[in-house]
Amino acid sequence: MFANFKQIFNPKNKDLQKKIIFTFFSLFVFKLGTTIIVPGVDSAQLGTNSLGFLELINVMGGGAMAQFSIFGLGVMPYITASIIIQLAQMDIIPYLADLAKEGHTGRVKINKITRVVGIVLAFIQGYIMSFAFIKTGTVLEYMQFATVLTAGTALLLWMGDQITTKGIGNGISLIIMTGIIASLPSMFYQAFQSFTESGSVWGIVMFIVFIVIYLLIVIGIIFEQTAERRIQIQYANKSTSTLGKQNYIPFKLNSAGVIPVIFASSLLSIPAIFVGLIKNPKYGEFIENYVAMDSPTGFILYILLIVGFSYFYTFLQLKPKEMAENLQKNGGYVPGVRPGEETINYINGTLYRLTIVGALALAIIAGLPIIFSLISNLPSSVSIGGTGVLIVIGVALETYKSIDSQLTSRTFTRTRRGRRK
Repeated sequence: MFANFKQIFNPKNKDLQKKIIFTFFSLFVFKLGTTIIVPGVDSAQLGTNSLGFLELINVMGGGAMAQFSIFGLGVMPYITASIIIQLAQMDIIPYLADLAKEGHTGRVKINKITRVVGIVLAFIQGYIMSFAFIKTGTVLEYMQFATVLTAGTALLLWMGDQITTKGIGNGISLIIMTGIIASLPSMFYQAFQSFTESGSVWGIVMFIVFIVIYLLIVIGIIFEQTAERRIQIQYANKSTSTLGKQNYIPFKLNSAGVIPVIFASSLLSIPAIFVGLIKNPKYGEFIENYVAMDSPTGFILYILLIVGFSYFYTFLQLKPKEMAENLQKNGGYVPGVRPGEETINYINGTLYRLTIVGALALAIIAGLPIIFSLISNLPSSVSIGGTGVLIVIGVALETYKSIDSQLTSRTFTRTRRGRRK
C-alpha cells in the first residue's frame, strides 16, 4: 500500500497526479457549495433544526439539507431514479428491458434516461422540501427554490461524470463519501456529548465501546469487500501450466459492494420526504414508529432491503448466462461441469450461496451501529452515521483499487516498452 503511494508521487505518473488533484478540487467545490444557502431563503426561519428521519439525506449531503444549501438534495434523487430504472428493466417496461440487452449503446441510453428521471425527481423533492421547511413562502417562491435545488443536483451529477472520466474512481460515490466524511466529526462529537453528559466514568467507557464498534465495522467491511471465491477454469486449447495463475474466475463475497446499503437507505428516506408535504401528524407518527431505521419494523425492513438489493445488484452485474456463454466461446470450461446449461446452473448456485453470506454480513455490519444506538439512546444522526461509515469504507476501498489498477497498468506498459528497446 505504501509502495503505491510512493509510485503516485513518482514524476513518471504526472497524469495520475493530475487526476487525483482534479478529483480533490471537484470534491472541494462540492463541500464549498454545501455552505451556500439557496438565494431568497431566510436561514433564521428555516425549520431544519430537527430533521429526524431525514437525517440520512443530510448526512450523505454533508449537512447541506440542514443549511438548505444549493446542494441540499445531493445526489439522492439520482440514486432513487437508478433504483426505479433498474427495477423497470426487469421486463416491467419492455423498452428499457430491450435497451439493457443492447450492451454499451443500451447502457448509455439508460444512463441518460436515469438522469432525466433523476432531475424530475429532484424538482419534486425540492418543492416538497421547500414547502416543508419554509413556512411563509408562496407557491411561486417554492417553485423558485425547487428550481435552484434541482440545478444543484444537476451540477453534482455533471461533476460526478467529470470525476469519473477525468479523475479517479466513481464520481457519484465519491460525492456521497465526501458528504459523509464532512458529517463524521459532528457525529462523533454528539456521541461523546451523549455519553458524558452525566459526568460518570461509565459514559467514557461506553464511548470507548462505541469507538471499538466502529473499528470493528471498518475491519468487517474490509474483509467482506476483499474476500472472494475462485472457480477453477480450464481451456481446451491451453494447458494449465501455460495459464499460470489466470485459470480461475474470482467471485467476490459481496459483488454488489456498498450499493445495497445506499439503495436501501435512499428507499427508506422516500416516505419521510412526504411528511413535510402532507403535514398530517398521524402520517408523521407512522413513519417515525414503523419506517424510520431506528424503529423495530424499520430496522427489519432496512435489513431485508439490504439483502434483497445485494441479490438484485449482484445478478444484474454478473449475469451468469452471459458469463457461461463467453466462457464457452473462448473454449473454457469448469472442470467436472459440462458447458452450457450445467455451467449456468453451477455459476448461479455459487453466486446464490456467496451472496447470502455476503448480504447477511453486510446487513450485520450496517445494523450494529443502529442496535448500539438504540441500547444507549444515542441521537438518530449517530445511528445513521454507522451506515455512513460503512459507505465511506466501501467507496474508499473501490477508489484505492482503481488507483492500484492504474499504477499496475502503467508499470506493465513501461516494462514492455523497456523490453522492446
